[in-house]
Amino acid sequence: MPAAALKPKPLPTQSTAKRPVPLELPCAPVEKRPLPPGRPRAWYIAHNRRLKAMRLAIALLDSGVHLPGQARDETIRGAAELIGVHPPSDTTCHMVRAFMRYNR
Repeated sequence: MPAAALKPKPLPTQSTAKRPVPLELPCAPVEKRPLPPGRPRAWYIAHNRRLKAMRLAIALLDSGVHLPGQARDETIRGAAELIGVHPPSDTTCHMVRAFMRYNR
């Protein structure tokens, strides 16, 4: 009899995608640093939008939303309310889904 047949079969584990995971809020906010001066206004707007989208993508991943198809605008806006940021625009919601899609 092969040795593999003698090993006990491991118990199945539950995936976090099938059940919600409580979101851990950070203990203290990260210290903000000033942005570099001299850039055009559009650069600052895009930079802040990317930071917000990344924060929201991380919050969604922590809460069990792992696929871009699961992250509808309402879900993303609910995560924004949960972590305490202003409700994102449609463009930011699109960017959150893009982060989730391309970082796989």
